[in-house]
Amino acid sequence: MKTNLAITAIFILLIAAFGGLGFRLYYLQYYKTAEYELDSKRQQRAIVSNKPPRGIIVDRQNKILAASKMVDTVFAEPRIFADPDAMKVAAAKLQDILQVPSHEICAIIEETKNPGFVKIKDDITTTQRKKIKDARIYGIGIHSNWRRSYPMGSLTSNILGLTDNELKGIEGIELKYNSYLTGQKGRDIFVVDAHRNPIALDEASNEYKEGNSLISTIDSTIQQFTRQALIKQCKAFEAESAIAIVMDPWTGAILSMVSVPDFDPVDRANSKADTRRNRAITDPYEPGSIFKPIVAAIALDEGVITKTTSIYCEKGNYTGKGFGTIGEWGNHRFGNLNVNDILVRSSNIGMAKIGQKAGKNKIHRGVKLFGFGSKTGIDLPGEDSGILRNVSKWDGYSITRVPFGHEVSVTAIQIIRAYATLANGGSPVTPHIISAIVNSRGQITEFKRPSRLTGKIIDPKVAEWIVQKPLVGVVNDEHGTGRAASLEKWQVFGKTGTANISSTGGNYDEQNYVASFAGGAPAEDPAVVILVSIRKPNKSLKKGYSGGKVAAPVVKEILEKTMTYLEQI
Repeated sequence: MKTNLAITAIFILLIAAFGGLGFRLYYLQYYKTAEYELDSKRQQRAIVSNKPPRGIIVDRQNKILAASKMVDTVFAEPRIFADPDAMKVAAAKLQDILQVPSHEICAIIEETKNPGFVKIKDDITTTQRKKIKDARIYGIGIHSNWRRSYPMGSLTSNILGLTDNELKGIEGIELKYNSYLTGQKGRDIFVVDAHRNPIALDEASNEYKEGNSLISTIDSTIQQFTRQALIKQCKAFEAESAIAIVMDPWTGAILSMVSVPDFDPVDRANSKADTRRNRAITDPYEPGSIFKPIVAAIALDEGVITKTTSIYCEKGNYTGKGFGTIGEWGNHRFGNLNVNDILVRSSNIGMAKIGQKAGKNKIHRGVKLFGFGSKTGIDLPGEDSGILRNVSKWDGYSITRVPFGHEVSVTAIQIIRAYATLANGGSPVTPHIISAIVNSRGQITEFKRPSRLTGKIIDPKVAEWIVQKPLVGVVNDEHGTGRAASLEKWQVFGKTGTANISSTGGNYDEQNYVASFAGGAPAEDPAVVILVSIRKPNKSLKKGYSGGKVAAPVVKEILEKTMTYLEQI
């Protein structure tokens, strides 16, 4: 009886065991199939992620400003070289290929704190890559990656900006258009052997998608003219910094934009944040007398004065309750002047009285219509809106100072947009730096160029008169302050400015100025408008510090070269 029970028990246990085994086989076969299949594929395959090249940026003549290139880097895995002799052998083999002394290679490997990776040499040639691959040097590998290059160097550095090590835009155009320039990652899936060596490419692989490219409005030739002239003058006058912009007044396209000091994108590690700032859009300043034509145009447009209105300029000293004392630059003593003469001779008192005649509401409304106090919308990051106080905060001091460019802060891009409005007959434009976006197949997918001349903010006849009469007079008249900008072949128009720099406590620094000239050429049909502002020219050099002395000659050089160039293309 006991024997039968034992046999029965064993039989039950066997059934249970085989049943469990069957269930396990069933479980593995049907429930774990996908998981084990995936594990098998992982063991049989290697996945390599492919980063796409970032889109290129070209100037308006299709010259490359920014591009991506594949760079090969030789590296070592330091933890592999526990045996010093093995490291010396590897270094000796690399020495002849890389032309780097073996002791330097050993030092690089020994001194690194990263046990998994240390760079031996960057950007090796195709021949060097092949030799290293063929040599199969133990502990040495080659890493390939895309790198951003800027063929123009410092010439366009403040416009283009930079990318980080992951090729993500962090400044300038690179930041503003990062989503367009960045492509989509792809991946290669290889079938591999037991030693992880690739055998074949799996069908599940997919190619990367290159980033879009950008066509900019910048003309690198005009950019070169602008930068050379600006740097030369900064050095001659030992200035702190300077900005210059050349724009098409009919479309708002920026042909050149220079901010110095600038930086070398190749040596980005040693560049200072101050040199990477694009002062043309980020740094507001009191414009001084280059603001006068804008207010004069507003007053004429409002009908509060006429071209023949005579204004007594108080012989150089205008004092009154609620606005203090106003004098003239250079201690000039003017009597009766009309609007033309006020602008040609740059009378502060004449402009102050024009402001009083117009009243704060009309002047504030007009200045706002010209775009001051608001961003221009230029397609670059970091634009400042400047400062235009609410009209409720204006007093007698404001209405007499704003007309000659005090108590208002502007950016260079705002000023040149205002002069573009005068030059094109009264229409506002949107400054822009990119004209088109091109996909990886070479097809233009988006035009960024705005429509030409929509609407008027002042009477075209007023705008035309301001440009062709007083602003031409500033350059041609014997009393004009901008004679140093005159050209023989083209009629230059414009206005000089010598603005005090505000200091703490609401006062002005009487030793330092911003010397400016804003204008364009030719006056009868403007092809370009231009602004040059040079900050803190050194007065102690005794060479002058005014807009007429410092900025006007730079404008002359840039315009002469630019107009000659534009006639040839």
